Amino acid sequence: AYHKQTVPVLEHYEKLVKPVDGNKDKELIYCDIARALCIPQRGDDVYRKHNSEQAATACAEETIQALELLHEADPQQEFVNFIVRSNKRNIIILFGPPGAGKGSQAPKIVDSLRIPQLSTGDMLRAAVAAKTEAGLAAQSVMAAGGLVSDEIVMGIVKDRIKESDCDEGFILDGFPRTMEQARMLDELLKATQEAVGTVLSLDVPDSILEERICGRWIHKASGRSYHVKFSPPKSLAGREASTETMLDDETSEPLVQRADDTAEALKSRLEAYHKQTVPLLGHYEAVVKSVDGNKDKGLIWDDIRNALQLGASDEVKLSGLQLLGEVSTDQDYINFLCESDYRNIIILFG
Repeated sequence: AYHKQTVPVLEHYEKLVKPVDGNKDKELIYCDIARALCIPQRGDDVYRKHNSEQAATACAEETIQALELLHEADPQQEFVNFIVRSNKRNIIILFGPPGAGKGSQAPKIVDSLRIPQLSTGDMLRAAVAAKTEAGLAAQSVMAAGGLVSDEIVMGIVKDRIKESDCDEGFILDGFPRTMEQARMLDELLKATQEAVGTVLSLDVPDSILEERICGRWIHKASGRSYHVKFSPPKSLAGREASTETMLDDETSEPLVQRADDTAEALKSRLEAYHKQTVPLLGHYEAVVKSVDGNKDKGLIWDDIRNALQLGASDEVKLSGLQLLGEVSTDQDYINFLCESDYRNIIILFG
């Protein structure tokens, strides 16, 4: 019955079949099964690669190599780029002038992608409080009245992105700010075979920013942003803005204004932004997604969702994979990708 009824099923699933020789020692059989299913095993080459800090897993390396080949041959460039990024951490740089709306939109991105938003200020304070090597170096410089060097900042970033909440990716907010910092970040990520996947640029004309900046209040603990005119807290209720009337909607804690949220300070900040930071858009040109930040917050969020492909359905992913399958000679690899986006369903034959 097995040979007559069951063996023909192997032909039905031909493109997914992984034959294993079952006529040998149990341990050797399991090693072969582990290789077939990409399961790391002690004493095996796959296991060693899985446990190397210097390299990605054996399966991940094969995945990226195959995707690079597909990228060269396949016209569905955008979809291939999406899959390449999905096989590594989702690394995003949030880009925009002061007052562009990063503080309003970043928490939504965090909630949607479930990856942390990292600002240099927050990372610096946390490193100093934790008394890390980089944090102590920064504290020493600041105590002497100096500016923290790019090398120290990169050390702090390097430590932070190793933490477990960054396993799926992270959002860099306000960093890098200069071309030198961008090059240092690229080198840091290159060491783990990674790269920035998306630079999300919120574009707002300078003429609009002064009103936004001078009316902005923030909740320091969470980073939530409010505005006396465009997005007032419930506590304001038409009254004059003050520390007594500007309270966070969720905690009722007093909001604060940044010391540099003034018209005079904004002028110098914009000059530095255009001179030092805007050139980074050229450096990351291939992954820049520009969004018009000069409209209703809801419409801006819709554009951000489209730019980051948030909420893309499984049907869209599968459709793209099927398109790749039609033009790719590596059908087994396409099958692997299809399986990786869904539940791991295995049939055990023998």
